[in-house]
Amino acid sequence: MTTDHAPLCILLAEDEMLLAMMLEDRLHTSVYRVLKAARLAKCMELAESAPIDLAILDINLAGEASFPAALILRRRGIPFVFSSGYDEQDVPEAWRNENILQKPYDSRQLNAALTGLLEA
Repeated sequence: MTTDHAPLCILLAEDEMLLAMMLEDRLHTSVYRVLKAARLAKCMELAESAPIDLAILDINLAGEASFPAALILRRRGIPFVFSSGYDEQDVPEAWRNENILQKPYDSRQLNAALTGLLEA
């Protein structure tokens, strides 16, 4: 976790390059520090060892589900939100109680999800 004076660090796991760049810009504007991962292996590496405060995990990272990274984050006590273009019924039942940002989402929805993570 970061100190009171440092910006919060977010792990952004997103495989769509344009969306990842847009989200990174939005998050930087909101004074977050962003670590990006476009593939599951990199996401898991960062989830395991990076000093992160929050995470946004695209459920499908280039054909691989991000659930193993979510397990790491859960174990470390790092709050996360999934992002997905899938319907809720397409998410495995074990993960349906997690917060899911339904794609496409706007800045208001993104900010509300991040605020919810910080307040939890």
